[in-house]
Amino acid sequence: MLTGLYLFRQFNMQINERSDRELMTEEQGWIDYLETGLENGNTFILRTREVAVYPVNANPNAFPVIEDIADNTLKPKSGLPYRQLSQVVSIGDISYQIIIKKSQEQKAVLVTNFTRIMMLVLAGLFIVVIIFNWIISRNLWAPFRRSLQKIRNTELNKIQTLHFEKTNTKEFNELNSSLNDMRDKIYQDYINMKEFTENAAHEMQTPIAVVRGKLELLLQDHNLNEGQLQSVAEASEVLNRLGKLNQGLLLLSKIENNQYEPAASISLTGITKKYMRLFDELIKDKGLIVETDFKEDFNTRLHPVLADSLVANLLGNAIKYNYAGGTLLIMTSKTDYQITNTSRLEPIPQNKLFKRFNTSNDAGESSNGLGLAIVKKIADANGLQVDYHAKNGVHYFELKILK
Repeated sequence: MLTGLYLFRQFNMQINERSDRELMTEEQGWIDYLETGLENGNTFILRTREVAVYPVNANPNAFPVIEDIADNTLKPKSGLPYRQLSQVVSIGDISYQIIIKKSQEQKAVLVTNFTRIMMLVLAGLFIVVIIFNWIISRNLWAPFRRSLQKIRNTELNKIQTLHFEKTNTKEFNELNSSLNDMRDKIYQDYINMKEFTENAAHEMQTPIAVVRGKLELLLQDHNLNEGQLQSVAEASEVLNRLGKLNQGLLLLSKIENNQYEPAASISLTGITKKYMRLFDELIKDKGLIVETDFKEDFNTRLHPVLADSLVANLLGNAIKYNYAGGTLLIMTSKTDYQITNTSRLEPIPQNKLFKRFNTSNDAGESSNGLGLAIVKKIADANGLQVDYHAKNGVHYFELKILK
C-alpha cells in the first residue's frame, strides 16, 4: 500500500511537471511575440478560454504562479480541472498580465486509470501473499500439527507406542525430542503406579482378611463378656469399612490407570435386574415401592467389573438414602439410564457431588464417600455422561451416552 501511494504521488508529480514545462514554454512564446510584434507603443489584448494576455497597471512578477483551478463554465457542479500559469511581465514600458490554462481532464482520466490498475495489482498481490502464506504455513507447521494430534489421541496404557519423528526444522526437533523423553518418563511412572496398585491390592487385602478371621473367632468365644463382645463387633465393623475403602481406592486407581479395557457392548438393564435381586432383602426391609420401566436395553461398551460397580453404586445409594416406605423408579432406553429415589436428605451441592469422601451426616458409618466418585470416574473413562438433580424430595441420577 505504501508503494502504491508512493507511485501514485510520483506519477502525479511527473504529469504536473510536464504540464508546467509546457505552460512555461507557451508563456515564453507569448513573451517573445509581444517583444517582437509590438511597436510604436501599441498594446495587445487577447482573451480566450485558455489564454488571456492584456495590459494591467501592476508591477511585474519575477516568477510565474502555477496552480490547479476548476472552471465551472461548462460544468457548474464539479468544474473542469485546469493547470493555470499566471504572471505579470514587462514588455517595453507596458505591464502585461499573461494567463495560460491547460485542461487537466486527460490527466484526471490517466490518474483514474492508473489508480484502478494499482488497486488491481495490490489486490492481486494481497491475494497471492495470503495463498502463499497459507501454503507455506501449512507445510511449515505440518510436523507440529502431527505431534499435537498424536498427543490428543494418546491413551496412557498405550503411550509407549507413541513416537515423535525428526523433521527438517530445528525447533520442532527439539520439541519432539523433549516429548519423547517425557513419554518415557510418563510411561515409567504409569508402570510404577500400576505395580503399586497391584501390590497394594495383594498386600493390604491379606492382613485385612487375617484380622477379620481373628475377630470372627473372638466373636464366637463364649468366655467374653458383653462389653468385650461389643468392642470386638465394633472393631470388626471398622475393619469391614477399611476393606471397602481399600477396594474403592484401588478401583479408582485402576480406572485412572486405564487398567479396565472396554469389552463388547454390555446391557446395564440386565445388570440392574441382577442387582435388584441381590438387594431384594434390603428393599423389603425398608418397604420400598419399586417401579421399573425397561423400554429398551441401555447398551454401552464397558468392562464387566466397571458395569457392576456402576450399577451397584447407583442402585445401592438409591436404596441406602431412601426412607422406609419410599419409592424407587428405574427407567432405561437406548440412550438413557435413570434411577430416581425419594429421600429426606437435602440435594447434594454441585461442588461436592462427585468429591471423594463426601458423605452426608445421615449416611451412617457404613458409607466411605467413594460411591459417586467411582460412578463419575467410570462415566468419564468410558464416554458416558452422568447428571444429577433433586426436586421436591426426589433425587434423579441419569446416564447418557456421549456422541
